[in-house]
Amino acid sequence: MPTIAVLPSAVADQIAAGEVVERPASVVKELVENALDAGAASVEVAIEDGGKKLVRVADDGAGMSADDAPLALARHATSKIRTAQDLVGVSSFGFRGEALAAISSVSQLELLTASEDGDGVLIRADGGVVGEVQPAARRRGTTVQVRTLFHNTPARQKFLRGTRSEWRAIVETLTTMALVRRDVRFVLSHDGRESLVLPAASSLRARIAAIWGNAYAESLLSVDDVMGPFHVSGLIERPADVGTRSRRVHVVVNGRAVRDTGIVRASEAAYRTTIPAGVRPTLFLEIVVPADALDVNVHPAKAEVRFHDRWEVERAVERAVRRALGVMDSAPWMGGMPRAAGGIPGSMDGAGPGVETGGAGDLSLLSTAPVPVGGLFPGSDGASIATGGGVVVGGRPESAQLQHAIPDGFADSSSELQGEPQADAEAIPPLLQLRRTYMLFERADGVVLIDQHAAHERVLYERFMGELERGQAAGQQLLLPLTLHLGPAEADAFEANRGLFEKLGFEIEGFGGNTLIVSAVPWPHPRFDAERCLRETLDSLTGDRIPGVHARHELLAATVACKAAVKAGDALSQEEMRALYRNLKRCTLPAHDVHGRAVLVHLSWDELERRFGRR
Repeated sequence: MPTIAVLPSAVADQIAAGEVVERPASVVKELVENALDAGAASVEVAIEDGGKKLVRVADDGAGMSADDAPLALARHATSKIRTAQDLVGVSSFGFRGEALAAISSVSQLELLTASEDGDGVLIRADGGVVGEVQPAARRRGTTVQVRTLFHNTPARQKFLRGTRSEWRAIVETLTTMALVRRDVRFVLSHDGRESLVLPAASSLRARIAAIWGNAYAESLLSVDDVMGPFHVSGLIERPADVGTRSRRVHVVVNGRAVRDTGIVRASEAAYRTTIPAGVRPTLFLEIVVPADALDVNVHPAKAEVRFHDRWEVERAVERAVRRALGVMDSAPWMGGMPRAAGGIPGSMDGAGPGVETGGAGDLSLLSTAPVPVGGLFPGSDGASIATGGGVVVGGRPESAQLQHAIPDGFADSSSELQGEPQADAEAIPPLLQLRRTYMLFERADGVVLIDQHAAHERVLYERFMGELERGQAAGQQLLLPLTLHLGPAEADAFEANRGLFEKLGFEIEGFGGNTLIVSAVPWPHPRFDAERCLRETLDSLTGDRIPGVHARHELLAATVACKAAVKAGDALSQEEMRALYRNLKRCTLPAHDVHGRAVLVHLSWDELERRFGRR
C-alpha cells in the first residue's frame, strides 16, 4: 500500500479554507472585500453570536447573473485576473477566487444575487456541496449569509473564542475596511442591534471622527509628503499624547490594509527623541507606490505585501512622519486645540497682536533648513569667541566679555552680536522670560510657553548630529588642559567612542591607565561645564545599555547637548531669547527635546476665557 495518498477534495477544500478562514472576522473581511470589488456604495453587515451563528453581508454592488453565480462558489474562479501577468499591479481586494469556495466548505452558505433589480438567483451550499440555482427576487446587489461556521470541522470550531472576543475582532475588521474605503457607507449590527453606522466620509480625519469622536480626530497631526515615486499621507499621534490612550496602527498600501512591521518600525524611528523609550505611537498611514513596485500575492489572506525596494519605501515613510512632527502644532495644547470652520484644527500660522511686522508673520517653527554650523557666537568661526576672542581655563571660558555673549547654539553665524541680523526677514514676537526658566509669547490663537533649557538642548542636539554626520567640528583650545581620572568602565566607553568625541571637537589623549588629558572642547561658552559634560556622557555610554553604533552616535550628541544647554534659572537677555527663538525655528523637530519632553506648550484663548468665566 503506498504511503502517499491523494486527499479527497472535501478534505483538501477544508485545508485550503484554513488559509483564508480563521474565524468569523475572516469571513466578514472576505465578504466585505467582495462587496467593495463589486462597486458597492453601501455595505450592511449583520452578526449573531459573535459570528459563530450568523454572518450576513448585503451590498448594492454589481451583483451576478444566473450563469456567473454558481461559478463564484467554485475554487479558483475569479473575474479579476486571466493571466499571470494580471497579478502585477492588481488593485482589487480579491483575485484568488478562493474566498466563497473556502467559506462554503466549512459552513452553511446562502448566496442571493441580482445583476438588475427584480429577477435574481439563490444558491445554497453546505460543507462545500453546492445545491441547485433557484430564482429569487432582489434589488441589484448581493447578499451572502454564512451560518454555523465550522459546523463540519469540530476540531476548529472548539478553538473559536467567546462571543465577545469574536465580536471585537469583527468590529476591528470592519473599522479597518471603513478607514480604507471612506467613500462607502457601512452599517454593522449585532444580535439585531445596530452598533456602527458610518456614512460616507470626505476625509480620513472625518472617518476617524465618526468612529472615535471629534476630539480624538482633531488631536492627530496630518502627514502628507512625496518622496520620488512614493506618496505618504495620513494622521499620526502627537508625541505628548503617546502612551496616554489606546494605541491604534492602521497601514494602507495602494488602497489595501496590510500588516507591515517594517513600515511601522520606520514610522516609530521618526519619533526618536520626541517620546520616552518604551512607548509607541498611534499611526494612520496611507502609502502609494508604483503598481509594478509591489507584490500583493504573498499571503493567503492578502494581509502582507512585498516591496521591490523596501528600504526606499521605509525611508520615505520615516521622512514623512518626521516632517509632520517638525511643526509647532506637534506641541501639546492646554485647554484643547482651537477649532476652525468645519471642525478641523485651527491654523497655527499668523501672529497675535503686538507681533513685530518686520518679517513674514509666520511664527510656526516648521523649517527644513539645517541649523547653522558656523562659530558659536555672532561673527565667530571657531577661532575666537564673541568680540574679544579669549581662551578657556579648566573647561570654563575666562573672559569678562563672554559673560554677556549669546550662548552656544543661540545665534546665527551671520548675525551681529547686538541687535537683529542685517537681513532678518523672520518675524519674532516680543518675548518674556518667566522664572528664568520659560519664554512666553502671544499668538492669534493663544500664548506659547518655551522651556529655555529644552529648546537650547534641541538646537544643540541637531547641530551636534550634523557635525557627527559630516565629521566637522570646531573645538576650542583650553589654556589649562583638563585631567580626568576615570573608572575602568568609563575608560572603556571612551575608547569605544573616541572617534565620535573627536568629530564633536574634543581633543582627548590617554595619559596612562584610566587617565585622560582634555586639551580642547567643542564651542565653549559661559554656561558650559566641559568636565561634568564628559563625565556624565561617559557614564551614560558604559556597559551594553545602548546597542548599535547609530544609537551611540545619537546618545553622545544628546548627552553633550543636554549638558551644554542653558539651564532653568539662567537669566537670558532679549538678544539671547530672540536668537534662541530664531534657531529653534530652524530645527527639524522644534517642539520636543531629546528626552521626549515638550519644548513648547500652547495655552489657548478659549481655555483662558473659560477660566476667567468669559465663556
